[in-house]
Amino acid sequence: MSQIAIAQVSSSTGKRDNLETALRWIREARSRDAELVAFPEFLMAFSPAGQSADELCRLAEPADGPFVAALAEAARRYGIDVVATIYENCPAPNRVYDTALWVDRTGRIASLYRKLHLYDAFGFKESEKFYPGDEVAPLVAVGDARFGMMICYDLRFPEMARVLTLLGANVIVAPSGWVQGDLKLDHWQTMLKARALENGCYVIAPGQTGNIYIGHSLAVDPLGRILADLGEEEGLAVVQLDPALVSETREKLPLLKNRRTDVYARYPLGK
Repeated sequence: MSQIAIAQVSSSTGKRDNLETALRWIREARSRDAELVAFPEFLMAFSPAGQSADELCRLAEPADGPFVAALAEAARRYGIDVVATIYENCPAPNRVYDTALWVDRTGRIASLYRKLHLYDAFGFKESEKFYPGDEVAPLVAVGDARFGMMICYDLRFPEMARVLTLLGANVIVAPSGWVQGDLKLDHWQTMLKARALENGCYVIAPGQTGNIYIGHSLAVDPLGRILADLGEEEGLAVVQLDPALVSETREKLPLLKNRRTDVYARYPLGK
């Protein structure tokens, strides 16, 4: 059994203020016996529409920069794993990576994921400021739980969650900044439940609130049941994950075993 804390925050444009908020929630999560605290997308700072790509680049840091170093020190001090997100420097001119990092309780970066699918939809154009990653991040094992990471818009692409599952994930962590709009809360809840149900896994989705975001950070179990919903306020929820429930669900609802890969192979699924 794993105790997982989900932090819902409203990031400001001030990087230092957001770091202080993260450090406070790390302390609070550990005081509530959580083994992991997961933060939303854009933890480092809110990037308003009027912010130029050049301005965002000046805000970005390397993965071993001071923002992550401070989180790593807190992870060591309190003995807790941390999933956080940063704007990471990248080699493409005038672009940054949207990066999620898993910092373990020793302060080591155990896994790093750069968002694959950029949110060029519903009038947004993330590709004007961001550069896409090109690989799925390594899983992180904590006891019997094996965690895969994805970010926000990735949830709309079932292939990615399935790849993580086939690699061995029984929990998917998806830091998000889900933008407000017509039916967007419905989309959010539907996507998270679908990814959990079709893969027989837990989905942990910390989200931004305030600014342009919906909040409603969720934890969903392998049967699609919502274990926590943080509504629209900043806060912290702690949920228990039971890897045995994943095994039990996959035995009763053997979607992974029942796949017809012999048929799928005839079609250009990768194109």
